[in-house]
Amino acid sequence: MDPSFFSMGMWSIGAGALGAAALALLLANTDVFLSKSQKATLEYLEDIDLKTLEKEPRTFKAKELWEKNGAVIMAVRRPGCFLCREEAADLSSLKPKLDELGVPLYAVVKEQIRTEVQDFQPYFKGEIFLDEKKKFYGPQRRKMMFMGFVRLGVWYNFFRARNGGFSGNLEGEGFILGGVFVVGSGKQGILLEHREKEFGDKVNPVSVLEAARKIQTQTSAAETK
Repeated sequence: MDPSFFSMGMWSIGAGALGAAALALLLANTDVFLSKSQKATLEYLEDIDLKTLEKEPRTFKAKELWEKNGAVIMAVRRPGCFLCREEAADLSSLKPKLDELGVPLYAVVKEQIRTEVQDFQPYFKGEIFLDEKKKFYGPQRRKMMFMGFVRLGVWYNFFRARNGGFSGNLEGEGFILGGVFVVGSGKQGILLEHREKEFGDKVNPVSVLEAARKIQTQTSAAETK
């Protein structure tokens, strides 16, 4: 066998493999393989069962959170994740303005592991509830697996949060993507629905505040009468 022919063949195989890897990397950084989200309806959210995190937990329907004054609600992907802690801190920075509007800030988690929720609390200035059936992460539950670690946007988010001084751990389930909702009072409806498309895809705090200002709270409604 001609050695040059063999070398050419190996070079072609190597070039093909390199090209395939480059194409895979390129596609991984587009939205082609991302899980498609399905918008929630108010009726869907209203019927979700939540639990308080007390020693004797109380189960209630999620609509209690926003029925009177609306609410801003964070569906936390994983309390120990430093990216989730960063977003929680961003939302908590809005708390003084939300208080002025009379709009409460809440979070839901999908599991309660050891002190994870307690350790998350310093980053989040609102009450936290347990969504055992993971309904706030639906109607169509979306996951990002290891593909997330080859996305440039995810690495940018990693460095941003690290540079911001946030740290975390690897405790708990972290592949089911979370989101943020702004829900109006009564039957006003969902005013903002942000679905995390990749790890660290934060909601824009300005958008949250703009949506919260549209909420017709019970207090403001009484004042206009």
